[in-house]
Amino acid sequence: MNMKKLFIATATLALVACGNSANTSSNESASTNEASSTEEKDHLARIKEAGQLRVGLEGNWQPFSFEEDGKIVGYDVEIGQAIADHLGVELVVTPTPWDNLFLGLDADTIDLVINGVDVTEDRKKTYDFSDAYLYDKAVLIVRDDEEAITQFEDLDGKKTANSIGSTYMEIGESYGATVEGVETLDQTLEMLANEQVDATINSDASYQDYMKTHGGNFKVVDETSTYMAIPFVKGGDNDTLMAEVNATIAELQSSGKLKELSEKYFEEDKTQPYGD
Repeated sequence: MNMKKLFIATATLALVACGNSANTSSNESASTNEASSTEEKDHLARIKEAGQLRVGLEGNWQPFSFEEDGKIVGYDVEIGQAIADHLGVELVVTPTPWDNLFLGLDADTIDLVINGVDVTEDRKKTYDFSDAYLYDKAVLIVRDDEEAITQFEDLDGKKTANSIGSTYMEIGESYGATVEGVETLDQTLEMLANEQVDATINSDASYQDYMKTHGGNFKVVDETSTYMAIPFVKGGDNDTLMAEVNATIAELQSSGKLKELSEKYFEEDKTQPYGD
């Protein structure tokens, strides 16, 4: 090969090498930009991009969420649908046991827990909360013939039944009760009727609904006011999503729709604080 041909060949290889290097650099830059773009999307942006709002709830806690004609319906389902409509996405309901709901929220396998979550000081240490969308009472329920338990303070040394990790379990334990963990309100009242436990604590709304449909030899002997809201994992990733959820709740309040839903499922307006 003469020197002229060698020079041309060398120059060609150099250009190819430069071209490959430029392409590689360009591809790496594109990948970096794409990854950066994905990382910059907050929770609300990811929901809109997916076109779905994944809502976790129990699905067996009437009238908040329950199965009817093969579908999960209830007050919390309609709240979830209103939020999904507001965001312009599809609602996807995922029935989940109570003690797994917050795990799903933490792991980002669900977007929102809409399950009559009571706001407590302990929970506020870990989660941010939306505005209240329902006001309720935690009621202490005993058998009709029970005389020894007349207030929460009488639970010391007694046995109750409630969902593991629920507000009602925490209340029972705070008054010295031993709490048997169960999954549903029906189970707690069955255990109470069968004298397997001395009392149970639950939502007044769900208890009243149970009594209308099942009845039973029970009575409420004490109560404490609570309010329910939607929890969010703390951090800026959820700021815009929480703002839109609060906007939805405000719209439902101002339009009268929230009161309408409350009266539909609870037969009373539970959308205002007690005493207001």
